[in-house]
Amino acid sequence: MTDATLGAAARPGQSAAEARLKKRHRSERLFKAQGIAAIVIAMIFLVVLVGRIVGQGYTTFQTHTISLPVYMNPERIDRTDLTGVNYDYIVAEAVMKKLGVQDDDYGTVSSEVMELVSTDLGFQLLDKVKADQSVIGKTIEITGPLKADADLYFKGQMKRSTPEGDRKLTNVQLDWLDRLQSAGMVTSGFNTAFFTNSDSTEPEQAGVLGAVIGSAMMLLITALIAVPVGVLAAVYLEEFAPKNRWTDIIEVNINNLAAVPSIVYGLLGLALFINWLNVPRGSPLVGGLVLALMALPTVIIATRSALKAVPPSIREAALGVGASKTQTVFHHVLPLAMPGVMTGAILSLAHALGETAPLLMIGMVSFVPGVPEGLTGAATVLPVQVFIWENASEAAFHERTAAAIIVLLVFMILMNAAAVILRRRFERRW
Repeated sequence: MTDATLGAAARPGQSAAEARLKKRHRSERLFKAQGIAAIVIAMIFLVVLVGRIVGQGYTTFQTHTISLPVYMNPERIDRTDLTGVNYDYIVAEAVMKKLGVQDDDYGTVSSEVMELVSTDLGFQLLDKVKADQSVIGKTIEITGPLKADADLYFKGQMKRSTPEGDRKLTNVQLDWLDRLQSAGMVTSGFNTAFFTNSDSTEPEQAGVLGAVIGSAMMLLITALIAVPVGVLAAVYLEEFAPKNRWTDIIEVNINNLAAVPSIVYGLLGLALFINWLNVPRGSPLVGGLVLALMALPTVIIATRSALKAVPPSIREAALGVGASKTQTVFHHVLPLAMPGVMTGAILSLAHALGETAPLLMIGMVSFVPGVPEGLTGAATVLPVQVFIWENASEAAFHERTAAAIIVLLVFMILMNAAAVILRRRFERRW
């Protein structure tokens, strides 16, 4: 058979192989394109989500305050009953004096002025009079926030072009605000009160301090329970427990518990800790206990994975030089697995920080105007604070909702970054 005949016989098979190769290459390119498209779509959704939250909440970190001299009219202050004085009206009188307007017989003008200035200024006057009654009859300078609706006007979120019936402030009130700003009495600055105040019924006075402290106390309890119990349980199951039917059942149930909806843990906490053990409802203690139950499966699974990653040669070497089983595990295996253990613990705590459903079941949805007084006192946490503010009717609370989400995301990003740094810092490659 000649070379030409052999070449002609080989071409059909070669063409089929080339076709299959091209088909595989097309499939690989298609799969790669689908992967890139999925990543791009996910990034778009992430950018839209974060952009929406930041766009709605960043204005919370700016606030407008008013500074004005207030005459402490002795005719309106009863020295025998300082707390019964209407200090808000005294502040309104000072504003009306600056505006050059008079109150009518029905008190309409003063009421409209009070809708522009926060009650915080009235409380400042009360504190000054309590501290030193000699200020009565004098003129003192005070500075405080504007009402939330007035603040929204200066931020451009309430516009004059909107029909007067569709906004809370009238055209006259907007004119007053413009005159106060032109007179240099209204200034803008960073809203430190958002971080130093706790929840309030007045949006301009509401802050996240109480929720942050409540979250910290609750996470402390969660960590003190979930981490040591979870680590010890994982060590026993992985290193000491006999491999039989009972340990298999336990392992399966631990894996299943990690996928149980969080609200089920809330129901468990309600029945076990509140109804049976009488732990105070809505306290950081009961919240920490519930979240500890929820975090346990994650800590156990992460710890077992870290223990499995330690090479068997480490155990064999320790046992070979005379170490006991306990010494081998706690002096050699567990320290080498600690980066994975810490990563799992931090991630489980970060997950617990963002939980809302189980905390609603145990009563942490109530209004708490101050910081928690202790582990058994009433408290709120950041996710629940977000839930409460989003259900409020005032537009300024919705602005603060997004700002609280930003604060929550910052904490979660820091915790996840700490997990990554610890893992990279202490991780060993075998």
